[in-house]
Amino acid sequence: MKFLFVGDVMLGRLVNDILRERPPVYPWGNTLPIFQGVDVRICNLECVISDKGTPCLLTPKVFHFRSDARNVETLKIAGIDAVSLANNHALDYGYDAMLDMLKILDDAGIHHAGAGVNFEEASQPAIFEIGKKKIGFIAFTDNEPDWESATEIPGVFYVPIDIHDKRAKRLFEIVRKTREKTDFLIVSTHWGPNWGYRPQPEHIPFGHALIDAGADAVFGHSCHVFQGIEIYNDRPVIYSAGDFIDDYAVDEIERNDQSFIFTLETHNSKIFRLRLYPTVISDYQGRLTTQTEAKEITDKMRQLCAEFKTPARCDEKEGCIEILVSS
Repeated sequence: MKFLFVGDVMLGRLVNDILRERPPVYPWGNTLPIFQGVDVRICNLECVISDKGTPCLLTPKVFHFRSDARNVETLKIAGIDAVSLANNHALDYGYDAMLDMLKILDDAGIHHAGAGVNFEEASQPAIFEIGKKKIGFIAFTDNEPDWESATEIPGVFYVPIDIHDKRAKRLFEIVRKTREKTDFLIVSTHWGPNWGYRPQPEHIPFGHALIDAGADAVFGHSCHVFQGIEIYNDRPVIYSAGDFIDDYAVDEIERNDQSFIFTLETHNSKIFRLRLYPTVISDYQGRLTTQTEAKEITDKMRQLCAEFKTPARCDEKEGCIEILVSS
């Protein structure tokens, strides 16, 4: 079975304006052949999809991201199976818009996790079947504590990155219970600050704890740039997938326009390989890099992976980085 992950997909602001003039396929650039070659596709949805709401004033925010309801077609055309909503933009336009987005995604057949009408729903895993395999998907964030869901309050599944915190222990228990009833479990986390090529020190033991609790893969995002991948107990921790689609200004030092399409392959219920296809954001599209662009990006990722003692080789024929997880 093949899984695909991309980081932040932000369809608001100028991307939304473009989608009023261009077809829904536009933001995916030339990447869709890779999407079409896998079984499961997952991203972090870094905006609210709705025609409702006004900018949320629950927290003092500069940026509010909303995309027209019809742009759910952009997710559908890429075959996105599940999205993480546990992030710092799900409530950008208030409760009405967030709850409307849940219905829009449900109607489109796109699974979601990490936000809901109350804590029970926000923390509930998405469980769905692909072929004969049952896939579990849990999403949480340490961003925007004021958006934490509660018994009768809509919001996100908020968990501080502290393995001793009672909310973290509750998360680990959810992971354990979900693993018991699924064949493959992905835990998505929108964590840490916006910048930095290396994960926060507390992310490393937390990522390990998620694997120990039963996660088959940890899919991290929030940071605008990619970070190295660690293989822990034969399971990958993607500390940050970076940005995949957006309209952001590009930092010349920390290149937030550079990322990867991450694919993960299993065989006989074991993860045996990751492939990372380098991408760049250009004209509000995520697109595969040219050979010249790829070298800078792949060299940087291989360096970051080496810091975790993760061997990452360039496969020039496939145009990607290959990481062998288990033999």
